[in-house]
Amino acid sequence: MPKRDVTPYLPMTPAMFQVLLALADGDKHGYAVLKEILRRSGGEVRLSPGTLYGIINRLLSEGMVVESRHRPDPSLDDERRRYYHLTEFGEQVARAEAERLESMVAQARAKRLLARTEPA
Repeated sequence: MPKRDVTPYLPMTPAMFQVLLALADGDKHGYAVLKEILRRSGGEVRLSPGTLYGIINRLLSEGMVVESRHRPDPSLDDERRRYYHLTEFGEQVARAEAERLESMVAQARAKRLLARTEPA
């Protein structure tokens, strides 16, 4: 299968990128995505459920996420929840956006807008 071009999807909105990041380490249902974004951003990024599900629907239609077939044990979960899984294409788009942002930060450092950091 030919590799799809990610460039039409860049730059991404910050909210879309946040959703892809939340799914990058495993399947999650919508509320878990909201909590992950809130936790990771230190409370700075708050998506409404309407915004989140609008983004998820767009990501589904673009083939960046799919509904997951894997479900937790029903006794541990609400059967009404839908779980979402990042596709290979979604990962490629997220990686391309991260690289684009990294390049912009490097340019800001070159202009001395940000301090240089030492490699770990």
